[in-house]
Order: sequence, then C-alpha cells, then structure tokens
Amino acid sequence: MVSDQQVKRLWRLAQKWSLEVAAAKAGMDPKTARKYLRERRLPSEMRQKHTWRTRPDPFADSWEEIRELLVAEPGLQAKTVFEHLQRRYPGRFRDGQVRTLRRRIKYWRATEGPPREVFFAQEHRAGELCQSDFTHCRELGVTINGQAFSHLIYHFVLTYSNWETGTICYSETFESLSEGLQNALWQLGGVPLEHRTDRMSAAVNNLCDGKEFTRAYEGLLRHYKLGGQKAQAGQANENGDVEQRHYRFKQAVDQALMLRGSRDFPSVAAYQLFLNKLFTRLNAGRRERYLEEVAKLRPLPDQRLDTARRERVRVSPGSLVTVHRNYYSVHSRLIGEMVEARVLPDTVEIWYADRKVEELPRLRGRGKHRVDYRHIIDWLVRKPGAFENYRYRSDLFPTSWFRLAYDALREEVGPKRGARQYLAILLLAARRGEDRVEGAIRFLLGSQQALNAQEAARLTEENAPAPLSSISIHPVSLSIFDELLTRQEPAA
Repeated sequence: MVSDQQVKRLWRLAQKWSLEVAAAKAGMDPKTARKYLRERRLPSEMRQKHTWRTRPDPFADSWEEIRELLVAEPGLQAKTVFEHLQRRYPGRFRDGQVRTLRRRIKYWRATEGPPREVFFAQEHRAGELCQSDFTHCRELGVTINGQAFSHLIYHFVLTYSNWETGTICYSETFESLSEGLQNALWQLGGVPLEHRTDRMSAAVNNLCDGKEFTRAYEGLLRHYKLGGQKAQAGQANENGDVEQRHYRFKQAVDQALMLRGSRDFPSVAAYQLFLNKLFTRLNAGRRERYLEEVAKLRPLPDQRLDTARRERVRVSPGSLVTVHRNYYSVHSRLIGEMVEARVLPDTVEIWYADRKVEELPRLRGRGKHRVDYRHIIDWLVRKPGAFENYRYRSDLFPTSWFRLAYDALREEVGPKRGARQYLAILLLAARRGEDRVEGAIRFLLGSQQALNAQEAARLTEENAPAPLSSISIHPVSLSIFDELLTRQEPAA
C-alpha cells in the first residue's frame, strides 16, 4: 500500500527526474506513479470511506430490548447486558460478540444517551482561595526508629499559585485541622479570602440539618476572618487542586525517600524537617505567582488561636479520667477532684488549680487506656490481691523485661507471692528509676541468683549514682577588673 509520504516524495522527484526514475526512488510501480501524478491527490484523500457492514448485525433483532434497558438504567455496562441476553436466549450469542455490543452501546450513548456531567474550568485569582484536606501516607512506608509510622498529612494549597505546605498528624480531628491550618497561614504570612474543605467531620456537620460547620471550626474561621466553603458530597473535583496535589506530593516524597536511601527517621521532628525541605523545593518554581498572591493576602491576627479542646472531668476512684472515650490515669492524690483536660493533636494535658500536673500521649480511637504504674503503685502494693484481675493490668508491665520477671516469679513462688514480689519491684522502679530496675531484672534473670525485690533493691543500691559534691563559690572582688584596666604591660 502506497503511503502519503511516498506520493509527496514522488511529486518532488518528478520535477527533476523522469517518471521511471522518480517512481523507483519513491518506491512504487511506474503505473501507480502515473496515476498519482495524474490525480494530484494523496492516497488518504482517494481512499473510499468504509460505510457498509461486512457481516450481519447479531443484535439487530434484540436492539429495542437492549435500548429499553439502557434508557431505564443508563449505568448498565455492555458486559452485564450481554450476559443477560445470553441467559435469556441460550445459544444465540457467542462470547466474542460482546465487543460488537460494546461498540453499539458506545455509539448509542454518544448520540441518544443521557447528557454527561460537564466540568467547568475555573479561573483562580490571587489571594482568593485556599484548599486543604487530610491524606493518608501508609503507602510511603516511613518508619521511626525502625517502627512503622502510621500517619496522615494535613495538606494546604493556594489555588492560584499552587504554593503548598503540610503538617504531620495522626487522625482527622479538629485539633489536627486547627494546627495544620494555622501553621500554614503563619508560614504564609497572610490570610486568603476563602478556605475550602471536603466534608470532613472535623469541620462540617454532615449529619445535621442545621448549621453547615461545627462551632469550633466556625470560631477558627472567625478568628482569621476566613470565609468557609465545603465541597458537595461525592464531588471530589470541587476540592480538585488539593486532591491533585496529594498525588503529586506523595510521588515527590516517595522519590525523595528513594534518593535518601532510607525511609527510617530518628524522630518525628526529623521527618517533619525532611518534609519542610521538600515543600521548599516544590514551591521554588512557583515563586512568581506566589509573590503575586502574597501581595493580595490580608494580614494575620495578633496571635494564634488556642484551639485545644477543654473538658472538665472528675477523677474516678480508680485514679482515671475519661477523655474522648479513652481512659488515662492521673496521680491518686487527685481522686475525687475536678480537673481540666486539654486535648491537643498529640498530647492530653491535665490541669488542676491552673497548674499542669500531667502531660500524656494522646490515644487514638475509642475505648483505649493508658495507666501509668507510678500513679497507683503506692496503693496497689497495699492491695496485691487486686493485681491479678485488674482490668488494665497489661499497662503495669512497662517493658517486656518486667513481664518476664512477673512470669518467672509466678512460676517460682506461686501467683499470690509472685504478685507481691512483682509489685515490690514495680514500687522500686517508681522510686529509683525504671531503667536501673530493668537492668537489675536482666542481670538476675540471666544469672543463678534469686529474683526478688530484695536482690533488685541491692543491685540498684550498688549502682546508685554518687552524691553531688558541695561546691562553694567565693564572691568575686570587682577591684580585680580595675587592676586589669590600669596595669601597663611592657611593649613587645
């Protein structure tokens, strides 16, 4: 078959050479060359369009039935319709004919089917709109000190310049939203006109027929004089800028981790520093539009908004407080007292009489518990019988070595005496330091010596740090400095 390029070459060569030479150089028969020189049309222009069928339409008799199905349910797929026809008319349709039906349905949808959703391109203006959303980062495989690090990134994007930043968080809570948004605005140095989110429960009352936004989120917007927008349910394209940046950002993080040669970080702070440097590199190419946007931003308020969620709770007889349906222990001295729990993105602070008395790692989810043995050990040694069936007993083994010690004592001296000995060791850890007592346990388990509280106390006493020496500093006479100023040194 002669191509358009061959004919074009033939036309050029025919101006200098004879028909036979030009045809040979163009790679075609002289008779064919003569035809194209006479017609002065390309093969694609002379080719007759194929408008006839080469075989009968197998769906001609059933098309009205198929059409009724598609009108009733436009979302039906061709394969589903084909399998329905095969069941309805056994032996009439072969498996290979599904492609023919797919083409017919595609043509029907393009000519007679329902109208499709139209996406209208929006014009973004500098300083007008910012978008944010949470994105999960499990696929990045990041670890902290060798341990899998399950986390999210609160991702913030300016729609005009695509300037972006992010904050590590652990769940889609209002505290994480507030910290991430405020971090972005203060890093940006100004406030846009509008802020759009998807229907995250931290900001939007999804199950409420009243106000659109939660009271806490409205307070945050009011503090920064930000207008609030929310995407419609199931319409991710309305938050499309940040959704697209999720993919690009995580792709950039993955590439940067490959280049780094390791996905392990010594701390969360080191990982956040790594992300900040990456954001700086990503934003470097957006500087021109970023400067345009910064010039249109409104000024920040005088200070950040303290958005820690505060709850007044009473300490239970078990020395526990319930915060967001999770249980935290506090010192037994506070039993019966009302305390204030301040819920932050990563920690829970316990305040009493305007003083912070505890700062605890925040638990994720519901029904979790965190009991510190130091808070309750003074009374637990007096009631050793309560240890065996204590609901939160698993929290009273600070490390695996303490668990091994308890199992060894239970096997050697029995459950009751073993529990007393273990509680005495736990009391020793609370008073002399957990690391020192753990070292004594490791030594006793690895030697032939008896494992008990007395031996552990003796070993921790032997390894006790030396007392600090008393140092006395005599007052300095200021006349010494006068002598330095008046002394004349001989010239060198």
